[in-house]
Amino acid sequence: MSTLIVVRHGESNFNRANKFAGWLNVGLSKKGRREAVKAGLLLKKQKLKIHFYYTSLQARSISTLKLILNTLRIKNVEIIKTHAFNERMYGELQNLSKSRMSKLLGSKKVHALRRSFSTRPKPLNRRSHLHPRNMKIYNKIPRSQIPDTESLRDCLSRCLPYFRKNIFSKLKNKKNIIISSHGNTIRALFKFLFKLNSKEIEQLNIVTGNPIMIKFNSKNKIVKVHYLDKKRKADLIAF
Repeated sequence: MSTLIVVRHGESNFNRANKFAGWLNVGLSKKGRREAVKAGLLLKKQKLKIHFYYTSLQARSISTLKLILNTLRIKNVEIIKTHAFNERMYGELQNLSKSRMSKLLGSKKVHALRRSFSTRPKPLNRRSHLHPRNMKIYNKIPRSQIPDTESLRDCLSRCLPYFRKNIFSKLKNKKNIIISSHGNTIRALFKFLFKLNSKEIEQLNIVTGNPIMIKFNSKNKIVKVHYLDKKRKADLIAF
């Protein structure tokens, strides 16, 4: 048996402001920091040895993982950071208000942009200071791998090869892994892991700062999935 722990970062300042963040490097809100600490306390009760620690290149997911590790009193471990686990790139929508865009475009259009599997927002101009090409934290990523916009399908195409190569192999070797990532990235991975169709993925929402425990058997098949905080859980659709 092996365990994959997946946690969406705690509430960010953009979550709180109801804005599209995407690849912007925003931090956690005070509530988000509390959520991350609570996630650590919930994991502490599991008494589970974690062998590998993964996160994105973005501050909100990195801070969440560090707060969890601090709560677990885990020090001097390698935190593996990869843009493969970055949030979905929202194109021209980045930094804009979700409620304002609903008024301008209509709620159905914005719902499709946010929740559907294949719909892409309009690409962000590469000259924009909001484009990840123009942010120092992404300087080491090959330019060809920095998107101008993404659908959830694109997000899955970005994160799945890395997941298959680096995570699945370790799970097969009975290693326990934690991934601190983002709502859409986790949705994309769960579409693959839970075998969700395009309609089901629209219904899947991932709660901030609440660890999801995924148990695998010796054949790397999922046998159990659940949120640790039962009071804040959301429907995982397939489990």
